[in-house]
Amino acid sequence: MHAFAALLDALTYTRSRNAKLKLIGDYLRVTPDPDRGWAMAALTGDLDLPGVKSAVIRGLIEDRVDPVLFRMSRDYVGDTAETVALLWPEPEPLGPDPVPAEPLSISQVVDRLMTLSRAEAPAALAAMLDRSDAEERFALLKMATGGLRIGVSSRLAKTALADAFGLDVDAVEEVWHGLAAPYPTLFAWAEGHGAQPTPANVPVFRPFMLAHGLEDLRVDLADYAAEWKWDGIRVQIVHVAGETRLYSRTGDDVTASFPEIAAAFVTPGTVDGELLVKGEHQGGTLEEGGGAASFNALQQRLGRKTVSAKMLAEYPAFVRLYDLLIDGDEDLRALPWTARRARLEAFMPQLDAERFDLSQVIDAADFTALEAVRAGARDSAIEGVMLKRRDSPYVGGRRVGLWYKWKRDPLTADCVMMYAQRGSGRRSSYYSDYTFGCWTEEGELLPVGKAYSGITDEELRMLDSFVRKNTLNRFGPVREVAKTMVLEIAFDALQESKRHKSGIAMRFPRIARIRTDKPASEADRIDTLRRMIPAP
Repeated sequence: MHAFAALLDALTYTRSRNAKLKLIGDYLRVTPDPDRGWAMAALTGDLDLPGVKSAVIRGLIEDRVDPVLFRMSRDYVGDTAETVALLWPEPEPLGPDPVPAEPLSISQVVDRLMTLSRAEAPAALAAMLDRSDAEERFALLKMATGGLRIGVSSRLAKTALADAFGLDVDAVEEVWHGLAAPYPTLFAWAEGHGAQPTPANVPVFRPFMLAHGLEDLRVDLADYAAEWKWDGIRVQIVHVAGETRLYSRTGDDVTASFPEIAAAFVTPGTVDGELLVKGEHQGGTLEEGGGAASFNALQQRLGRKTVSAKMLAEYPAFVRLYDLLIDGDEDLRALPWTARRARLEAFMPQLDAERFDLSQVIDAADFTALEAVRAGARDSAIEGVMLKRRDSPYVGGRRVGLWYKWKRDPLTADCVMMYAQRGSGRRSSYYSDYTFGCWTEEGELLPVGKAYSGITDEELRMLDSFVRKNTLNRFGPVREVAKTMVLEIAFDALQESKRHKSGIAMRFPRIARIRTDKPASEADRIDTLRRMIPAP
């Protein structure tokens, strides 16, 4: 456990991607099985210890230190695991010459916590914390709760493994979700004393092909096809040997959240598409390339391990298909987009038309005409335009010159800061998360969104100073501030929301600029924002 704790500590303070790859690779080469496998599961977010939740950890520390001290320290540090690791009291020695406890290993931690009930887990976790130093406690708590947040993505961890053992990262990614932690067959292959795992008879995940931003580039539509970029979640659907799985863009298995999609996809193959929720009055029927509700509707379904009949009826899901990767047992990814598109069109009649439709190619004579089409698109489910080179194969990751995403220009509104909260990580000492609102006709300020991105470090310090000097009330970690700071907020779309008192919700809000030149009374009104919502 000590070596893993040292790894996490080093990764937390390392900015360089190459340095992170080396740190992880060095650890994997010298750490024995199964510890390194469990470490990889923790780094990639695939380790689930259901008996340990944040509430359990808070209960343990508040039994040992003053709860007020803990809450104040947590507010300052910005991270529960780090706060508990630092505050946890050292146990009293047993006798005059205590025998040091045997160091914990990752596998001991996982084996113990994996088999415990929620009632048994707190005592076992507390005993482990008593045997650990501060670094080990931090690693243990992060691993137990599945929230490492150390600047290492799942892809980067897999890349580090591939680099360390001379493997192809796409080959690792392709079989990853067909394997179970602690991945003994994967490491046996990596070290040359085992066969390469294959996706035969297992519905495994294939890395998504991604796009670069178009920026100021103009392309020839003779070479590129244009499709709408729909505002749902990208999914890959795989059916092999009678089993269907849905994967998100990050490779997470989301089958349980959308059982009706899995049940409807029974044709052997692998498709790439956009998961959406049907909207009765949103831009036409499925056959017309419309029919999708806003992302807010889709959010009602995300992250649910079980879905009620009521939820299925109120938020019916469907998938708008972009690409065909595998047809039966034939891998099509090396074919050009035009060939795959033709195969996808031929594949569509086999699918349930209630659950699957085809992403339409935009009919535009040239790039100038496409600009006009894009500018006029304000359907709440459209995020922009995709440009795909007609001769491009389907390759994992972002490859220059093949696919481009051309997001529509953002909308903006002048809003008033209402509340602020400290951030996490390197922003944990700053009030960097801001809730903002707009005025009703009666002069009441109602929240319409929350943002923390879009500002420079200098602007962050300025806003942090404003919050500290203009605090009106404190609600735990949240500060209410004087309603005098205007922020210009950029966002991708607005949609109606029953969860917000204002009745509206912003999609991807970020701070465009700080309006010190504008009095709060002149900020936008709720009705102005409501008029930005596309009409049915």
